[in-house]
Amino acid sequence: MGFFEAFGGLALALLGAGLAAVLPGIGSAKGTGIAGEAGTGLLCQDPSKFGKVMILQVIPGTQGLYGLVVWFFAIFSMGLLGGVPNLSVQQGLQYFAACLPMALGGLFSAIAQGRVAAGSINILAKKPDDWSKGMVLCITVEFYAILSLLASMLMIINIA
Repeated sequence: MGFFEAFGGLALALLGAGLAAVLPGIGSAKGTGIAGEAGTGLLCQDPSKFGKVMILQVIPGTQGLYGLVVWFFAIFSMGLLGGVPNLSVQQGLQYFAACLPMALGGLFSAIAQGRVAAGSINILAKKPDDWSKGMVLCITVEFYAILSLLASMLMIINIA
């Protein structure tokens, strides 16, 4: 039995789980950075808005947390916490595919949400009483991150 036959399934599963953790993390770092840049401009002029700016900046960070949840759930489901699991290549591909919705959905939605949060900070700067409208716009993007989380979790649950 060759190396790939012995460990190929595990390698594919770990690659999928790793991507589910790292890509949403990258997206969250980018998204919170975009919102943070917009927030610093406003805070230079009005430091009293720090609390609302902070809320808007943190929102794109949720995808990184969702990715970590999928990573943990995948490695738990694989049996990795109890030793080195023996996964077939087919099972490895199943884990890989199951982790992709969170990996890609988390990456792109976090960046998009960071841009919406930056726009929401502009609303806060110009019409402070309407800042909650910007929150609603951010939550609209969050919905797609949650769908990505749900898709990955449901697929992982159904891997036999």
